[in-house]
Amino acid sequence: MEQVNVLVTGGCGFLGTAIVSALLMTKRFSITAIDINPPSLGSSTFPTEVRYVRANVLDVEGLQKVFDEAKPAMVVHTVGVYPLGAARYSMKGKDVVFKVNVEGTRNVLQAAKECGATGLVYTSSVTVVLDKLDQDFKNVDETWPKGNVDTSYGLSKAMAEDLVLSSSTHDFSTCALRSAPIFGPTDAVVIPTIHSLIALGQTPFVLGNGINLQDYVYVDNVADAHVLAVANLLNSQTAAGEAIFVTNGEPITIRDLCLAIWKEFGHVPSFTVHVPERLAWWVGFAAEWGNWVTGTESILGRGTVSDGCRDRYVSITKARRILGYRPKVSLGEGIRISCVHYKKKLADRSKR
Repeated sequence: MEQVNVLVTGGCGFLGTAIVSALLMTKRFSITAIDINPPSLGSSTFPTEVRYVRANVLDVEGLQKVFDEAKPAMVVHTVGVYPLGAARYSMKGKDVVFKVNVEGTRNVLQAAKECGATGLVYTSSVTVVLDKLDQDFKNVDETWPKGNVDTSYGLSKAMAEDLVLSSSTHDFSTCALRSAPIFGPTDAVVIPTIHSLIALGQTPFVLGNGINLQDYVYVDNVADAHVLAVANLLNSQTAAGEAIFVTNGEPITIRDLCLAIWKEFGHVPSFTVHVPERLAWWVGFAAEWGNWVTGTESILGRGTVSDGCRDRYVSITKARRILGYRPKVSLGEGIRISCVHYKKKLADRSKR
């Protein structure tokens, strides 16, 4: 069987690497992975059967040249800027976020069409709907309105998603996969952030009532969804023009998620203190002022409190129906695998 050319943007990133691996496992695809920092020749970290190319989604001319040389039939676009800290919950630093997430996506779409690609799968986010920080979202589906959000990230992803889905035609089919927060091996956000609370002595504290549910997704499950979407757009095209939520399908309280992660590191809080949401909000406000005065940044802030005290989970019925998506790695198993990897990373770091 002749292999289909697929180009993955951000192919050396956390999710991009997993998507490349998942595509390789099918043995159906010839892969070009572009990244702003591709591996050096002879690197043993990345698969040798993949062609890695340096490219910047903001460099229109250079990007087009890479696409023209690769001649992909399908494009998977994962590149995006995800603000951390206080900027995650505001419009702070929005210029860079919008430039990469919106204009970068526009450039990728243009390059894909110009080179003759037949379709594109876009890595979107649940934040296009859920980033209204003072609102609960329970069992949300794709009919809910998007873009009415408080953050630069959520708004930029919504705008980019509009660009992608409005580009879908019979000759160039597109879809958008709205991923929940992703965790897994090499995860730089979820596992490290929750683990850091042990050393900070903050594990006894529960914000709000502690019973609100939120969605997460293991990285290999998201990667599988992207492979299913690529196959769909190459064949039945029932996903064309569609936005689709992708999660583990296992909403969990943040407290239970934290306890499961801490347990993997041998830590169980000896007592529990429930902090009312309003009090936590004022503590977050004070922490932000302290950060401003000292020039540092803590995990706690008003955005963290608002986000952490809300219900934020969605339905994956559409992903199951259209893509045939089934999360292969459970939340519990994903946590175990991720923590084993992070423990090894911490041990290696302590030896240096």
